[in-house]
Amino acid sequence: MLLKIFPENINDKFIEKAIHVLKNDGVIVIPTDTVYAFACSIHSNAAIERICRLKKVKLEKANFSFVCESLSNISDFSKPMSNEVFRLMKNTLPGPFTYILNANSNVPGIFKSNKKTIGIRVPDNQIALRLVKELGNPLMVASVHDESDEFMDYITDPDEIDARLGSNVDLVIDGGSGSFEPSTVVDCTASEPVLIREGKGKIS
Repeated sequence: MLLKIFPENINDKFIEKAIHVLKNDGVIVIPTDTVYAFACSIHSNAAIERICRLKKVKLEKANFSFVCESLSNISDFSKPMSNEVFRLMKNTLPGPFTYILNANSNVPGIFKSNKKTIGIRVPDNQIALRLVKELGNPLMVASVHDESDEFMDYITDPDEIDARLGSNVDLVIDGGSGSFEPSTVVDCTASEPVLIREGKGKIS
């Protein structure tokens, strides 16, 4: 199913439909401020395992992220961070960044790897943030790659995503064309932040 949602005029009934899917172990595709992403509730083991199959990765090797509603929600899942890291995140979120943080005990057990870390996002996209708010907990997300194109890494057209993947997910949300660039990834698990991948987000 493909739902067209305009970020500047979000349809409440469409959001309710998406939340119903998420609360019933569903997998959806959502827009972010970077690329389109598979998404599910962080509390749905069945949906998380489905996304792993779609991504063709083992859970213990997967680099999935949480989408939080705001900076204040991040501390619910991460260990205390330095003032430097907090200022960096405050100055860049919402935005096209993924911050790798040390996970605390609130992170569902299915995510806990030997490294005990978690990727956190607060995208500058009203549809994604509204979904998190209405769901009442973060989403787990994983980017939608284009494995058929050797030049383009991501599928940016939601109609194409629905045509290719619609039968494998429960819902595709069309929030307009996606970006070709993924998020910028910053590792904040040590004493100093380290740039892991330069993407759409720019850090001065």
